[in-house]
Amino acid sequence: MSYLNNPIYVLAVLCLMVILAVYAGKSKLGSKFGAALLVIVFTAVVANFGLIPSASDSIPLYDGIFTYLAPLSIFYLLLGVNLNSIKKAGAPMIIIFVLGSLATAAGVMAAWYLMSPQDSLGEDARVIAGMLAGTYTGGSANFNAVALHYKMQEKGVLYAGTIAVDNVVTTLWIVVTLAIPTVMQKVWKGRKVSQNTLEAPIAEEEHIDFHSLIWLTFIGILAFFISDKFNEFFPQVPSILVLSTFGVILAQVRFINQLKGGHFMGLYLVYIFLAVIGAYCEISSVVELKSIGTTLLLFASISVLIHGVLIIGLGSLFFRDWEMIAIASQANVGGGTTAMALAETFHRNELILPAILVGSLGNALGTYIGFTIVALL
Repeated sequence: MSYLNNPIYVLAVLCLMVILAVYAGKSKLGSKFGAALLVIVFTAVVANFGLIPSASDSIPLYDGIFTYLAPLSIFYLLLGVNLNSIKKAGAPMIIIFVLGSLATAAGVMAAWYLMSPQDSLGEDARVIAGMLAGTYTGGSANFNAVALHYKMQEKGVLYAGTIAVDNVVTTLWIVVTLAIPTVMQKVWKGRKVSQNTLEAPIAEEEHIDFHSLIWLTFIGILAFFISDKFNEFFPQVPSILVLSTFGVILAQVRFINQLKGGHFMGLYLVYIFLAVIGAYCEISSVVELKSIGTTLLLFASISVLIHGVLIIGLGSLFFRDWEMIAIASQANVGGGTTAMALAETFHRNELILPAILVGSLGNALGTYIGFTIVALL
């Protein structure tokens, strides 16, 4: 069918898949999977029915999204990392979170030597280790930053499988962190660390305006251009790392920090990128994933389990506030949003804003930790 090679048609379908995934993600069943995974699944179905091109007959549009939109999505998401406000989280929460970040790196390294995933995954194992280290420090932006540099997105089934495993492990860890305070309190009585009461931000929609749109567009394109040129002179430095660094630095500039809608722009571009990942998932290749799916699941599970053991052990040496430790761990593995929900569940209102803030700190650190892990293995 001739229209399959029409980039406007294909882009329209990708945008439609994002819409469907977002709405489905708000349903009772869909919320268990999340819009990010659903957009991959929906697009995979459409591609496998031959309604849009798949990996074997890829079109230039897909390459363009991988090359330009995906890195920009990470840049826009990092514009929300305000390092100056992170100090408001308080020393105890920041210390525990940083310990948790180091515990994540140690967990991935330990799981590597315990499991030898390279035997099943080959050279891709190092990259997947870095992706997991990044996402279990900060979040999906860090996961994608590592993946993009090593072109893991082109291995659609393996990439989507890693996302699915990450989603399962993250969900299970929410259950674990909910149980940590109750279990640990019976094993070793803890205490609540005093924390300056901080007002949690009022939940409101981030309305993007025309002023913000023109500046965000310009800043994003300029930062991409500079990072690309930087990579020409210093090819040993990943351009996505340079772009991520620009994002974190620019986020500290008051003018840029006050622009509205950067998070939504980044999130939307991430969904478009994930839709292409779905298009790359061909059913004929799924059989290959089955043989390594167990390896992926065990590798991610052991990494997070070791992270949990270490953050509990190290955290107990300093504070022994089991609820705070659980929230910090959740900020690592699940991100600021789920950490905030955990703080609300524990009725620790003074920890709601710190949970969000250390989640932002994780976004800033995750990409660097991810690339470090790949370099070390």
